[in-house]
Amino acid sequence: MRACVVGAGSIGSLFAAHLATVAPVSVLTRRPEHARLLNEQGLRVSGRHDFTARVTAASDPAELPEFDLGIVATKATGVEAAAESLAGRFPSATVMTVQNGLGAEEIVRAHGDWPLVSGVTFMSGTKHSDAHVEYILDTPTWLGPYGGTPFERVQEIARLLVESGLQAEALPDLLPAQWSKLIFNATVNGVAALTGLPHDQHFAAEEGLGDLGHLVHALVDEGKRVAAAAGVELHDDPWEMNVLATKRGSAHYPSMLEDVEARRPTEVELINGALVREADRLGVEAPLQTAVYRLVRAREDSYR
Repeated sequence: MRACVVGAGSIGSLFAAHLATVAPVSVLTRRPEHARLLNEQGLRVSGRHDFTARVTAASDPAELPEFDLGIVATKATGVEAAAESLAGRFPSATVMTVQNGLGAEEIVRAHGDWPLVSGVTFMSGTKHSDAHVEYILDTPTWLGPYGGTPFERVQEIARLLVESGLQAEALPDLLPAQWSKLIFNATVNGVAALTGLPHDQHFAAEEGLGDLGHLVHALVDEGKRVAAAAGVELHDDPWEMNVLATKRGSAHYPSMLEDVEARRPTEVELINGALVREADRLGVEAPLQTAVYRLVRAREDSYR
């Protein structure tokens, strides 16, 4: 199976490098100098795994070889441009989205009729340079069919990811997993962006009246009520996911915290915004999640 990863941030780099150990892999980058460096040096992974993989990189989609699997690994803010760059090309490919939040599949669908696979990933890394990513959390990627894509295709992709050294699980219905991560992300990313705290023990502390864990727990509970109203039975409990993550031994910097500190646009619309819009559509009160959504948007406005 020939693969192409669109977007070479930390997650895209982890997918590309690992897949390149078992399949031909191309990478579509945003900058020509990034593609040139990958072609010259390869893509190094350190941390959980340690190797260098050879990939074929380009910043122009017209220069990419044909592929069977395309993984759109941009941030949510980059999905529109990524899908537009693929429009009218690669008719035999299956395209997989791995963004946080809800709605990436609809954006891609608007630009082509490829078979689509939905993905949510919990692995994380730190990008040290255009050609070096550190693999930090070797947690799974969950995959499921979108639209009429056969489940067998999802299983085939999951097997390829596992063969490459990554953790992956194919699910017949991804929505429960998507919602579990949506609630987790809307809470943890939003709170981190507003407090400046990395995801650490503060997010699970509930001993004292002023401990942050009380707010985090209440935000999660609101999200769970929205999911219940939507008829979604969660794959994992987001509060338990939060507690477990705070016990990993090292603080994790959520992407939204990194974005606001770098004064970049965040993924707030597809994460917090998606949850708040669903609450409004379903008539569920979610005042805390709504407050976090509006405050993150205001923080973005402060540096735009």
